[in-house]
Amino acid sequence: MTAPTYDKLIAPTAGTRAVNQNGTWKFPDDPIVCMLRGDGIGADVNGVPGISAVAMKVLDAAVTKAYGGKKKLAWFDVHAGDAARNLYKPDVKDEQVATLSEEEQRKLYLPDDTLKAFEYYGLGLKGPLTTPIGGGFRSINVFLRFKFDLYSCVRPVRYYKGVDAPNRNANKVDMCIFRENTEDVYCGIEFKSGSDRAKKVVAFLREMGYGPDVLMDSAGIGIKPISPERSKRLIKMAIQFAIDKKLPSVTLCHKGNIMKFTEGAFKDWGYELAKAEFRDKIVTEDEVYKDFGGKAPAGKVVIKDRIADSMFQQIQLRPEDYSVIATPNLNGDYLSDAVAALTGGIGLAAGANIGDRAAMFEATHGTAPKYTGKNLANPGAVLLSGALLLEYLQWFEAAELVNKAVEKTFAESEEIAHSGPGKKLHVTYDIARQFPGYTDKDGATSSAFAERIIHHIG
Repeated sequence: MTAPTYDKLIAPTAGTRAVNQNGTWKFPDDPIVCMLRGDGIGADVNGVPGISAVAMKVLDAAVTKAYGGKKKLAWFDVHAGDAARNLYKPDVKDEQVATLSEEEQRKLYLPDDTLKAFEYYGLGLKGPLTTPIGGGFRSINVFLRFKFDLYSCVRPVRYYKGVDAPNRNANKVDMCIFRENTEDVYCGIEFKSGSDRAKKVVAFLREMGYGPDVLMDSAGIGIKPISPERSKRLIKMAIQFAIDKKLPSVTLCHKGNIMKFTEGAFKDWGYELAKAEFRDKIVTEDEVYKDFGGKAPAGKVVIKDRIADSMFQQIQLRPEDYSVIATPNLNGDYLSDAVAALTGGIGLAAGANIGDRAAMFEATHGTAPKYTGKNLANPGAVLLSGALLLEYLQWFEAAELVNKAVEKTFAESEEIAHSGPGKKLHVTYDIARQFPGYTDKDGATSSAFAERIIHHIG
C-alpha cells in the first residue's frame, strides 16, 4: 500500500508501519500508532493535559521499563470530533450542521486525513469523542467500525482492589466480553413511523402474512440482520482468546427463545463453529454433564449458552462462572456496561474494536465537558485500553506492568483512606470520594495519578 498524502496532517518521521499480510500482523519494535486524543477530558487545553496525554505517558514509561529502550511506541496525532471540526472546518456554525448531508457531517467530524492514516497504519488509540449534533451522521465510533470492518468489540472487565464496587461479588469479576460490532440493530436499517418507506415495508409484511395484531400500520420499522459469517468470525475470536489465555469457558449470550432466526441462530452457529474448528480443544456444557459427570475435562474450554435476561442476573450472582462471553451487538452493549458497573463503573472500562486488518483501542466513556481542561478526570479507561494495545502487539511484559501498577495505586489509596480522613490520596476525585470521610476535593489530579502509577511501574 502506498503511503497516503494528507491535507493538514504531517506524516510521522519516527517509527515503523506495522504490516498486515492476509490478516496476519508483523509488528516492528517501534510501531506507529494513530492517536485520537479526543474531546472534553481527552483533549489538552492551554497546556493542561487531558486524560489521553497522561495515559500515553504511563504507557511509554511501561514500555521503557519493560524493554530498556529496545521497543517504543511512535504516536501519530490524528483528529476526530470537535478537534477535527476546529482544525478542518472552523467556519461551520452549530446551526448549519443539521443542514449538511450525512457525508458532509462525516467529513466535519471525521476528516479524510484521519481515515487515510488509520487505513495505512492500522493501529489506533482513542480518547472520548463528541457525538455529532446533526441528525444525519450517527456516530464516529460506528462509522469507524463499519468502514474498517472492526467486527469485534472486546471489553475486558475485572475488579481492582481499592475501587469501591456496588456488588458484593465484584471481587469475583474477571471476564472478557466479545460483542459483534457490524450487525444487529446497529446497522441503522430503520423506517420512520408514517413515512412512505415505512408504509411500503408494512405493506410488504402484510403480504407475508403479518397482520395488525402484531404490526400496526403506524409502526416505525427496524431491521435486525444477523448472519452466520459475521457471527462465526466473532465467536471464533472469542474461543481462540479463551484457548490462548487458558480460560475455562465461552458463553454464547442470546435471546434465542424469542428471536429464533437471529439470536437463536447466533447460538446455533456458535456451537457449529466450535465443533468444526476447535473440536479437540472444546467441550459443550451438555457433553460435560452427559459424558463427564458434570466436571469439565482438564484443558478443555467449555462452550455454553445463556438467555440474555438470565445473563444479567448471572453476572451479579455468579460472575466467577463466566470468563469469556460472545454475544450479538445490542446485548453486548448493555452487558458490557452492566458488568463494568459491578466493578465500579465505566471510568475504568477498557475497550477495543478489532478486525482482521485493523484495531482501534478506546475509552468507552463520554467526554465529561464540565471537567475539560481541569486535569481532574480519571485516565484509567484510556490507559487500560492502551494496555490492551500493548497486549495486541504481544508486548505482554509492558501490559502487565501497567495493570499491576494501576492496581497497586488503587490498593495503596484504599489503605491510606482506611487509616483515617485528611490524608493524601493518589487517585482521582471519582475514586477518592468513595472512601468514608473523603470527598471529590481530596482526589489527585489526572497527572498526579499517572505519576503515581509510573512510580509503581518502577
